[in-house]
Formats: sequence, C-alpha cells, structure tokens
Amino acid sequence: QVQLVESGGGLVQPGGSLRLSCAASGFTFRNYYMSWVRQAPGKGPEWVSVINLGGDSTRYADSVKGRFSISRDDAKNTLYLQMNSLKPEDTALYYCARDVAPWYSVDRRYDYRGQGTQVTVSS
Repeated sequence: QVQLVESGGGLVQPGGSLRLSCAASGFTFRNYYMSWVRQAPGKGPEWVSVINLGGDSTRYADSVKGRFSISRDDAKNTLYLQMNSLKPEDTALYYCARDVAPWYSVDRRYDYRGQGTQVTVSS
C-alpha cells in the first residue's frame, strides 16, 4: 500500500533552517508529482511546493518563495524540503502528498498524504 512518512521537523528559532524528508513506498515514486502541504493550528491546509517528474521543475507558494527548496531523489524514493530563513508564521504540521493535478493547475489535488511532521518556529 502507498505509504508516505515524513521526518525532520522540530523546534527552531526564527531565521533558522530545517530539512524535511518524506520516505515513499508502495508505488512507483518517479512517476508522480509530489507536493509539500502545511496546516497551521486553526487553519486550513496550505499548499507549499510541488516538484515534477525528474525534479527539474518546481513551483512554490508566494509565502515561501526564495526561502524553501523542494527536491527529490528517485533512487531513494525520497522527497525533501529545505527550509531557510524560517519565520514564526511557518509554524505548522508539514506533510508530503502524492500530487495528481495537472502541472499548471493552480489548485493542487492529492490522492495520498503522510501523517506529517511538526515544525515550530519560536524564540
């Protein structure tokens, strides 16, 4: 069965960095777009970033553009999110998702997601 398992979250000070990982199994990872999505307490899910097949094209939400970087290692079936210059408003549960929307679609769609890893940005 499809499994997505995130790791790498934690508590970090404003301005700090974290690298999230998402280990995928149960499907042919290289054949799918993959997204990172986050959900802050009391708010709805917010799409963060998507990466295409092969990893040579990426898209980001305006709120993280220039600070976050998505990447993938198809040999390891792993998705990454490098987060730099973190702000308190980045505090959220971050999860990876198998993205099934067309590449240029504004609204992303997911058929599987992981349980998430908590990121807290606070001094």
